[in-house]
Amino acid sequence: MTPDSTTSKPGPKSPLPANARPPTTPVSLRRVAIVVGVLIVCGLIAGWLPRLRARRALAEETRKLNVSTVQVVMAQRAEADLSEPLPAEIRAYFEAPIYARASGYLKRWVVDIGAQVQKDQLLAEIDTPELDEQLAQAKAELAQASAALDLARTTAARWKDLLKTASVSEQETAEKEADLELKEANVRGARANVNRLEALKGFAQVTAPFAGTVTARETDVGELVSANNGKELFRLAQLDPLRVYVRVPQNQSRAIAVGQKAELVIGEMSGRKFDAHVVRTAGAIEPISRTLLTELEVNNSRGEILAGSYAQVRFTDTVGEAALTLPSNTLLFRKEGLQVAIVDATGKVALRSVKLGRDFGQTVEILAGVDAHDHVIMNPSDSLAAGANVHVAENPDSVAQQ
Repeated sequence: MTPDSTTSKPGPKSPLPANARPPTTPVSLRRVAIVVGVLIVCGLIAGWLPRLRARRALAEETRKLNVSTVQVVMAQRAEADLSEPLPAEIRAYFEAPIYARASGYLKRWVVDIGAQVQKDQLLAEIDTPELDEQLAQAKAELAQASAALDLARTTAARWKDLLKTASVSEQETAEKEADLELKEANVRGARANVNRLEALKGFAQVTAPFAGTVTARETDVGELVSANNGKELFRLAQLDPLRVYVRVPQNQSRAIAVGQKAELVIGEMSGRKFDAHVVRTAGAIEPISRTLLTELEVNNSRGEILAGSYAQVRFTDTVGEAALTLPSNTLLFRKEGLQVAIVDATGKVALRSVKLGRDFGQTVEILAGVDAHDHVIMNPSDSLAAGANVHVAENPDSVAQQ
């Protein structure tokens, strides 16, 4: 058998050449595709995320620009300190004009302004010629009535005796007794008239009704004075002690009590303080000024304080009820009246009408419309409307303290 025709047995395959690549399998291709896909997705994500962040930042910035940022303040409770001076008026303890009760001519006056007089001390004398004549006439009429009474009494007694002997009738006796009663009534009337005129004559002596100081003299010697024209002759005032009247604002009125101590300060007496105390109050708020009229008493034994002076009173030992105050720049002047803008917990604006008390310049007193826990917008814009959304600035407490 020839070598060509001899059939050789199959043996092991010979290895691939060194520069030859192994054939690519389906598993390797899948892995490559996955890696490529992941790389593509990562690239897409890396490019899309910054755009998303920028878009969100733009939207947030746009939202913030559409919502106004405001600063808020809370109403503060300012203690109503009664040590703050209140205007007061000093008056005499007693003061009375002296008028003439008898008509005539002023004969003389014996005291002038500034004189210290005692009760019932003579101030002036009035010459009353007409009254003197009336008194003389009244005394004469009294004498006539008394004489007629004596005669009527004697006649009535005789008629009673004659009646016992039946010398006169009972009718005549009754008439005489009635005439006696008439004469007695005439005497009483005449005596009353004399007493009246004597009392008027006593008013020719003008006297002081109480001890005090003559603060005015409105007449002079020879002047015709009348009991009916109401012309003042003198003015008398008791200047120790003195009354002091002060009007306490309504928010401080409940702190006032009878017996409470106070200090009286008079402007022209720099550095001087006078002790005073509350003696009474009006007991009601005056509806126009919303104040409580309070009367104090101050010692003036040395005569240093002049009645009618303007003064100031400090209630140094009492602190009144707290009042709410807000900065003046929180107020809105609208056609509905004074309002403030309140921010609630959701950032929405509500407009409230307020009632003001005293104006302290940078702050104002709020009597109604705002509570202590409300957040009030400072410097609100004129276009601010109820229901608008606002952003509250950070650190509102620091704003409230400004």
